[in-house]
Amino acid sequence: QTKTGIALLYDEVSENAYDIRLKLTKEVLTIQKQDVVCVSGSDHSANHRTVTLRRQPVGGLGLSIKGGAEHKVPVVISKIFKNQAAEQTGMLFIGDAIIQVNGINVENATHEEVVHLLRNAGDEVTITVQYLREAPSFLKLPLGSPGPSSDHSSGTSSPLFDSGLHLNGNSTNTAPSSPSSPIANEPKYEKRWLDTLSVPLSMARISRYKTGTDKLRSNAFEVLALDGVSTGILQFYTAQESADWLRAMSTNISDLTLQNMKMANKCCSPSDQVIHMGWVNERLEGTDSSQLYKFKFLALKGSSFYIFSTPPVSTLDWVRAEKIYNLCEVLFKIHKLWLADDCWLQANLYLGIHQDFDLEDQRPYCFSVMVGHGKSHYFNVELGSELAVWEKSFQRAIFLEVQRTGSKTYMCSWQGDTLCFTVDFALGFTCFDSKTKNVLWRFKFSQLKGSSDDGKTRVKLLFQNLDTKQIETKELEFQDLTAVLHCIHSFIAAKVASVDPIFIDSQSIARKYMYSN
Repeated sequence: QTKTGIALLYDEVSENAYDIRLKLTKEVLTIQKQDVVCVSGSDHSANHRTVTLRRQPVGGLGLSIKGGAEHKVPVVISKIFKNQAAEQTGMLFIGDAIIQVNGINVENATHEEVVHLLRNAGDEVTITVQYLREAPSFLKLPLGSPGPSSDHSSGTSSPLFDSGLHLNGNSTNTAPSSPSSPIANEPKYEKRWLDTLSVPLSMARISRYKTGTDKLRSNAFEVLALDGVSTGILQFYTAQESADWLRAMSTNISDLTLQNMKMANKCCSPSDQVIHMGWVNERLEGTDSSQLYKFKFLALKGSSFYIFSTPPVSTLDWVRAEKIYNLCEVLFKIHKLWLADDCWLQANLYLGIHQDFDLEDQRPYCFSVMVGHGKSHYFNVELGSELAVWEKSFQRAIFLEVQRTGSKTYMCSWQGDTLCFTVDFALGFTCFDSKTKNVLWRFKFSQLKGSSDDGKTRVKLLFQNLDTKQIETKELEFQDLTAVLHCIHSFIAAKVASVDPIFIDSQSIARKYMYSN
């Protein structure tokens, strides 16, 4: 199904916006601009058309103009009046820039100068025009075909208001002139929407923010293809239109990503499947540069969580990731959700999630992935639905990895002894001597009643003895304590999910709050 609609293309350098038409298919977003094309007859100069107008006693030249050099735009035809001289030629269109009047170049002329020339050009006026494909939106040129108008211009003219040249001007001829009608073998022209840029949506990314900043564009976003080609800033007339197009494009990009995943999974073993992948923005911590965020491509595949600067397109690309983490040793947390209108929900305030980040940025839909050695990655996505998908995908990928792995063993020490600590999906926790392999203690997951750590290497685990009901404290030291704590969390969550999947679903922050809204 193809979606089409009118939008504006915003130029950040000139700060002008131009009318465009968008055409969205499953695989491609096409940007179209209006142009005048020759549809029949011999067209010697495709760009320039030279037309002779005969001034009529009633209606004059039958057109109005806008623009001028004082506004850094050429003078353009802004209205064409029905059944009058300009329309009868069949060769002039709203949006045509006037290049010459009776052989005099007016490309750099002011509005008043062109009005004066046209009004004093006599009964036969020869004008050369070229369609202005990027007419700034401030000219407010109608996009449709010419229609009747009740415009009657005053004597004074303004570059941003129509100067009517359908008045008589300085005509010396009192007899009615013959109409300016097209000659039979002259070329015929039509105004059409022409494709100017096609952006493939496979692995494309969308941004509503000014590059690298927290500044949200109003009713606007940019689409960037895998090869870096950009649509430019697409601006919409209403917030609703912007949201509809954003959703439609995101859906098509997601569908194509799913196809790419299926293709990739055909070449991978069952234990190394891609669960989810897609673009996010990563917040750059501790940087003085103006770039607060950078695009990253994340993937959950097999036993690992990957962070790429560009998406993996071949099997060889998977080893080129910037970072690779074991899924059992990461912790996914939602930080920010956008509720109705301007109401924030910060997960740490309402849902008891610990928060170490400075959340002064204005981006909604944020999550972090905490990794080993106390480090974290802080990400943001464009839509609440994407946040919900990432939450569910991390959960699923971690649970699958726990069930596949079955157990993880870490070297640790206590009071000078080198020990091994095992987290086992079936048995729970076991601690044994690394040399003799003698088991020192073993507890089920359900016996773990609490824990505390020094934030560095040491942890206290509190277990309840099943016979005495007393709490037993076990202290251990690990080289990478964070990874071990995340692993314990992953195994317990997977255990709960295997026993009570509905409970895990009910704990989904993103789905709970996104879909209730």
